[in-house]
Amino acid sequence: MAAGGTDNGFKLVIPDRVVKCKDGDDVTLHCHLSPETNAVAMEIRWFRQTDCIYLYRNGHVIEGRGYEGRVSVDPQQLQRGDVSLTLRRSRWRDDDDRGVYTCQVISGGHQEEGRVRLGIYSKSSVSLL
Repeated sequence: MAAGGTDNGFKLVIPDRVVKCKDGDDVTLHCHLSPETNAVAMEIRWFRQTDCIYLYRNGHVIEGRGYEGRVSVDPQQLQRGDVSLTLRRSRWRDDDDRGVYTCQVISGGHQEEGRVRLGIYSKSSVSLL
Protein backbone atom coordinates (compact mmCIF):
# COMPACT_ATOMS: atom_id res chain seq x y z
CA MET A 1 0.00 0.00 0.00
CA ALA A 2 1.48 3.33 -1.04
CA ALA A 3 0.70 6.41 0.98
CA GLY A 4 1.93 9.97 1.44
CA GLY A 5 2.32 12.06 4.58
CA THR A 6 -0.35 13.45 6.88
CA ASP A 7 0.45 17.19 7.22
CA ASN A 8 -3.11 18.28 6.37
CA GLY A 9 -5.00 15.54 8.21
CA PHE A 10 -5.22 13.10 5.30
CA LYS A 11 -2.99 10.83 3.29
CA LEU A 12 -3.34 9.38 -0.19
CA VAL A 13 -3.71 5.60 -0.30
CA ILE A 14 -3.19 3.40 -3.36
CA PRO A 15 -4.09 -0.16 -2.34
CA ASP A 16 -2.68 -1.87 -5.45
CA ARG A 17 0.75 -0.78 -6.69
CA VAL A 18 0.35 -2.90 -9.85
CA VAL A 19 -2.93 -3.30 -11.75
CA LYS A 20 -3.35 -5.61 -14.76
CA CYS A 21 -6.09 -5.76 -17.36
CA LYS A 22 -6.78 -7.20 -20.79
CA ASP A 23 -6.40 -5.12 -23.96
CA GLY A 24 -9.65 -3.23 -24.63
CA ASP A 25 -11.01 -3.59 -21.09
CA ASP A 26 -12.01 -0.78 -18.76
CA VAL A 27 -9.80 -0.57 -15.69
CA THR A 28 -9.91 1.43 -12.46
CA LEU A 29 -6.77 2.68 -10.75
CA HIS A 30 -7.89 2.82 -7.13
CA CYS A 31 -6.87 5.74 -4.96
CA HIS A 32 -8.52 7.31 -1.92
CA LEU A 33 -7.96 9.70 0.95
CA SER A 34 -7.54 8.41 4.49
CA PRO A 35 -9.24 9.13 6.71
CA GLU A 36 -12.27 9.51 4.46
CA THR A 37 -12.15 13.20 3.48
CA ASN A 38 -14.37 15.16 1.10
CA ALA A 39 -12.24 15.88 -1.99
CA VAL A 40 -14.78 17.98 -3.93
CA ALA A 41 -12.94 21.25 -3.18
CA MET A 42 -9.49 19.76 -3.83
CA GLU A 43 -7.47 19.68 -7.04
CA ILE A 44 -6.98 16.17 -8.42
CA ARG A 45 -4.44 15.36 -11.12
CA TRP A 46 -3.66 12.04 -12.77
CA PHE A 47 -0.50 11.68 -14.84
CA ARG A 48 0.72 8.93 -17.14
CA GLN A 49 4.49 9.21 -17.00
CA THR A 50 4.86 13.03 -17.13
CA ASP A 51 1.68 13.87 -19.12
CA CYS A 52 -1.35 15.14 -17.21
CA ILE A 53 -4.23 13.01 -18.51
CA TYR A 54 -6.93 14.14 -16.06
CA LEU A 55 -7.37 17.36 -14.08
CA TYR A 56 -10.25 18.13 -11.72
CA ARG A 57 -10.40 21.66 -10.28
CA ASN A 58 -13.37 23.61 -8.92
CA GLY A 59 -15.85 21.14 -10.42
CA HIS A 60 -14.31 21.40 -13.89
CA VAL A 61 -12.54 18.57 -15.69
CA ILE A 62 -9.84 18.68 -18.34
CA GLU A 63 -8.87 15.45 -20.07
CA GLY A 64 -5.46 15.12 -21.67
CA ARG A 65 -4.93 14.65 -25.40
CA GLY A 66 -5.61 11.07 -26.44
CA TYR A 67 -7.64 10.45 -23.28
CA GLU A 68 -10.73 12.49 -24.15
CA GLY A 69 -13.81 10.46 -23.24
CA ARG A 70 -11.65 7.64 -21.86
CA VAL A 71 -10.75 8.83 -18.33
CA SER A 72 -12.96 9.80 -15.42
CA VAL A 73 -13.20 10.21 -11.67
CA ASP A 74 -16.65 9.66 -10.19
CA PRO A 75 -17.72 13.11 -8.88
CA GLN A 76 -20.12 11.56 -6.36
CA GLN A 77 -17.32 9.44 -4.90
CA LEU A 78 -15.19 12.55 -4.35
CA GLN A 79 -17.39 13.32 -1.34
CA ARG A 80 -16.09 10.10 0.23
CA GLY A 81 -12.48 10.82 -0.69
CA ASP A 82 -12.39 8.32 -3.56
CA VAL A 83 -10.23 9.82 -6.33
CA SER A 84 -9.87 6.59 -8.35
CA LEU A 85 -9.34 6.97 -12.10
CA THR A 86 -11.31 4.85 -14.56
CA LEU A 87 -9.66 4.28 -17.93
CA ARG A 88 -11.95 3.03 -20.67
CA ARG A 89 -10.88 0.90 -23.63
CA SER A 90 -7.32 0.26 -22.46
CA ARG A 91 -4.80 -0.01 -25.28
CA TRP A 92 -1.89 -2.41 -25.60
CA ARG A 93 -0.63 -1.46 -29.07
CA ASP A 94 0.42 1.75 -30.80
CA ASP A 95 0.09 4.64 -28.32
CA ASP A 96 -0.61 2.22 -25.50
CA ASP A 97 -1.71 2.86 -21.92
CA ARG A 98 0.87 0.72 -20.14
CA GLY A 99 3.12 2.40 -17.60
CA VAL A 100 3.23 4.32 -14.36
CA TYR A 101 0.32 6.54 -13.36
CA THR A 102 0.62 9.18 -10.65
CA CYS A 103 -2.27 10.61 -8.66
CA GLN A 104 -1.81 14.02 -7.05
CA VAL A 105 -4.27 15.60 -4.65
CA ILE A 106 -3.75 19.24 -3.69
CA SER A 107 -5.57 21.02 -0.89
CA GLY A 108 -4.37 24.52 -0.06
CA GLY A 109 -0.59 24.27 0.19
CA HIS A 110 -0.65 20.54 0.93
CA GLN A 111 0.05 17.98 -1.80
CA GLU A 112 -0.17 14.19 -1.65
CA GLU A 113 1.03 11.85 -4.40
CA GLY A 114 0.89 8.13 -5.11
CA ARG A 115 1.82 5.86 -8.02
CA VAL A 116 0.41 2.75 -9.64
CA ARG A 117 1.75 0.71 -12.56
CA LEU A 118 -0.70 -0.48 -15.21
CA GLY A 119 0.07 -3.67 -17.09
CA ILE A 120 -2.05 -4.59 -20.10
CA TYR A 121 -1.91 -8.05 -21.54
CA SER A 122 -2.85 -9.30 -24.95
CA LYS A 123 -3.59 -12.85 -26.10
CA SER A 124 -0.42 -14.54 -24.79
CA SER A 125 1.73 -11.94 -23.10
CA VAL A 126 1.79 -9.80 -19.96
CA SER A 127 3.41 -6.39 -20.09
CA LEU A 128 4.15 -4.20 -17.09
CA LEU A 129 5.85 -1.39 -19.01
